[in-house]
Amino acid sequence: MNMCGILGAVNVEVEHSILNLLERRGPDDSGLDTFSAHGHQVTLGHRRLSIVDLSPAGHQPMTTEQGRYTIVFNGEIYNHTQIREKLEQSAFRGHSDTETILYALSELGIDAVKSFNGIFGFCLFDHIAGKLYLARDPFGVKPVYYYITEKKFCFSSEIRPIKALINDDVSIDNLATLLRLRYLPSPLTIYKNIRKLRPGHFLEISLEKERIAYRELPYIGNSHEQRSLSFSQASEEYHERFNAAVKRQLMADVEVGVMLSGGVDSALVAARAQSFSKEPLKAFTVGFAEQVSEDEIADAAETAALLGMEHHVVRISDEDFFSTLEHCVGIVEEPIATTSLIPMYFLSKLAASHVKVVLTGQGADEPLGGYRRYQGELLSPYLPNFLARLAGKFFKLSGIKSQSFLRGASSLSEPDDISRFLLAYEVFSASEIKRLIGTEETQAAGSCRYLYNLLKCGEKQNPAERMMMLDARMNLADDLLLYTDKITMWHSLECRVPVLDLDLVRFIESLPLAYKTKFFRGKIIHKKYAQKSLPTHIVHRKKKAFQSPTKKWFGSDKMLRERLLDSPGKFSSYFDLKEVESVIDQHQNGYNKERNIFLLLAVKAVLEAS
Repeated sequence: MNMCGILGAVNVEVEHSILNLLERRGPDDSGLDTFSAHGHQVTLGHRRLSIVDLSPAGHQPMTTEQGRYTIVFNGEIYNHTQIREKLEQSAFRGHSDTETILYALSELGIDAVKSFNGIFGFCLFDHIAGKLYLARDPFGVKPVYYYITEKKFCFSSEIRPIKALINDDVSIDNLATLLRLRYLPSPLTIYKNIRKLRPGHFLEISLEKERIAYRELPYIGNSHEQRSLSFSQASEEYHERFNAAVKRQLMADVEVGVMLSGGVDSALVAARAQSFSKEPLKAFTVGFAEQVSEDEIADAAETAALLGMEHHVVRISDEDFFSTLEHCVGIVEEPIATTSLIPMYFLSKLAASHVKVVLTGQGADEPLGGYRRYQGELLSPYLPNFLARLAGKFFKLSGIKSQSFLRGASSLSEPDDISRFLLAYEVFSASEIKRLIGTEETQAAGSCRYLYNLLKCGEKQNPAERMMMLDARMNLADDLLLYTDKITMWHSLECRVPVLDLDLVRFIESLPLAYKTKFFRGKIIHKKYAQKSLPTHIVHRKKKAFQSPTKKWFGSDKMLRERLLDSPGKFSSYFDLKEVESVIDQHQNGYNKERNIFLLLAVKAVLEAS
């Protein structure tokens, strides 16, 4: 599914051509309606991937019987049947979640969005009040882009349709933030004027006679207060809520499969999903043609066989990786440093040849404390600053070449949460960015601080929990979930994330930190529950993460120099190529710079295509 919209007069043929840029996201149906209101022309478009209510009753744009409200909606609302039961509207045309939320919004106003448990981006148009509301789900699973001035407004689930309507240049300041964080946090994009709606926010656009006015407002705030439950009680409730989340997200009138890695998260999602199905579900795994430690096919195959699933695999080579790199970055539209977006392309292509919907295990590490950087945050309150500074200096001089370890060690002496988090996150340091593009990085701290304050992270006692809350709404939304949505939907495949079910995450964030992570342990309650469905050796397998063997593949000095240094173009007008060459040299000398190099390759692909 996909949505787009335009305020202002545009040729009908142009409107259809713009909508058709999104055909891959919604090949089953399309709709385009234009309205006149308050001196403005409003055009709403939709491309449909039919999943719930395959009949014409699910067609969009969809308007209420009285004609006051029209909606275009991308995503799924998993609790929509419960919402529907509470509405005054009794004569529904079909059973789609689009129709449910349209009437919920018409009866209750935009505040109804707080009750939506799902993944979504939508635009609601109130014809009488002359207002549009643009909203994005709390974890940002579905991207929403927009461009707005006093005279013009357009929005879309992708950047492509907006760029077809306006001219926009790359922002050097946003590029600096990208180089620091490895992705661009909402509302920033690589462009100066195209913006991403923040997760858990809505945009209210008022159509006034001479101009367009707008304001962005959050509809999420602090999570539930901490609950007093014994670990045994919490484990039982976790069991119930996890089961309910998976069951909710199996809602579909089409076949649902599972993206299965070798790890515990996707294995647990697969186990619970299979328990609700009488037939074997289809599971999909990507691996590598050569024997590398990152390959997860054997582990996933063991899980699939244990659960009685129909297992499908695809293997990719370094040639596959490099030959599709520019294409995959073009699909994502925004450069990121995450190499797994290319295996995701081949995995999505495989899954889409069998099903229309997949469940994944994404999203468990942030709320449940699964990443190594949270271990550093657990330690930081107990480590005196002078000792942390000495440790950081010692490790820098020790010859250790692990970039993630060195970043974590250097961050421990920083007393301010945001400054310390940024040191742990950064791909390129502030000084490296200045050398690379000649610009100071100034926006990353503000982006972190905004959500940190909105979520009242400071009320959490331990900095690890504060970082986990922030990561779940920022890093996750604009990196992993962003590329997953873009690539799966490119293949007309919807990807769902049961671990980020709103009811489940609210419960997780209400639990004591010790139920989630401790020194040298992560995802504690999650793994405790997993042991009811899976053997211990699967639950406690060493974490591989979903990544590519690019540390090895980037070992070819000649290949990297040809791609980054030997072809003049826009890239060389933004970057000092001597500094780029220094990054390549460091990787060749044993420092793992694979994320840095992949980010440079991705930036180059976007710059040359823009």
